[in-house]
This record gives sequence, C-alpha cells and structure tokens, in this order.
Amino acid sequence: MCGPWDDGFDGEAADLEAGIWVRGVDYVSGWRDAKEAAAKLGEVLRLAGVDVAGVRLHAAAGTDGSGVVRFELSAAVAREVAALARAAAARCRKAG
Repeated sequence: MCGPWDDGFDGEAADLEAGIWVRGVDYVSGWRDAKEAAAKLGEVLRLAGVDVAGVRLHAAAGTDGSGVVRFELSAAVAREVAALARAAAARCRKAG
C-alpha cells in the first residue's frame, strides 16, 4: 500500500466465498463510498499529525451493499488516536 487511503493489493488473497453475494445489490457503489470515506479519514488523521504509516484503511461493501471502512492501526498509533480523541472530547466539554 502506498498510503492509508490506497486500497491497493496488500498480499492477502480475496476470499470470494467469505460472504454472500446477492444478485441486484450494488456492492460497487458501497465500495466507492467507503473508499471516499477512507480517503477523508486518512487525510484528517494525517492533518492531525498521526503517523499514517501505522494506519491501514480498507474500503469494502457490507452484505447489504453499504460501504464499510475497516480501520486497522498499530498499538502505538491507537494510543495516539485515543489521546487526540480524549483532547477533543475535553475541548467539547469545556465549550458546552
């Protein structure tokens, strides 16, 4: 992968039997929506100063065709994101 928003091949083979494919469900639109959402999340994390080298965002589609973003991160980056979220929550409490 080139970055957290790049949905390139990561070495894992696709398991086409892992889910049920329903005729008529638009999985591609859901995947495109998830890909866009993953790109936005990756950009915000980068702007917040998170080391995106430890982040993996994977776009997929759910069984109903809705977009799904899988968010995988290293333990160090998880602590970093938790600290950012804690600081944002504290600012919201002070403002409210």
